[in-house]
Amino acid sequence: MKSEVEVLIYSILSAIPKGQVASYGQVANFARLPKGARLIGRILSRLPPETTLPWHRVLKANGQIAFAPDSSAYHRQKQLLELEGIKVSQGKVDLRLFGWRD
Repeated sequence: MKSEVEVLIYSILSAIPKGQVASYGQVANFARLPKGARLIGRILSRLPPETTLPWHRVLKANGQIAFAPDSSAYHRQKQLLELEGIKVSQGKVDLRLFGWRD
């Protein structure tokens, strides 16, 4: 059974529009979890592989993909972002262009 915090995080995650990204800290702020960026990362890391939640739209505060560049998770996230028209350059997304503005 999912906790109330997890359900809230999933709801916020679902609200990130296609073609836009948010940071772990931004998701934490929406969930009213000050300094909760790492918690967001842990919750997202536990999502099942078959999830339809747009986990790939969540990045580090500087727009960088959090996974190691040589990992399969990095390549999967990069691919999913690019399929939505989000440009990824050297593992980073320009938040001025693609950042979620609520």
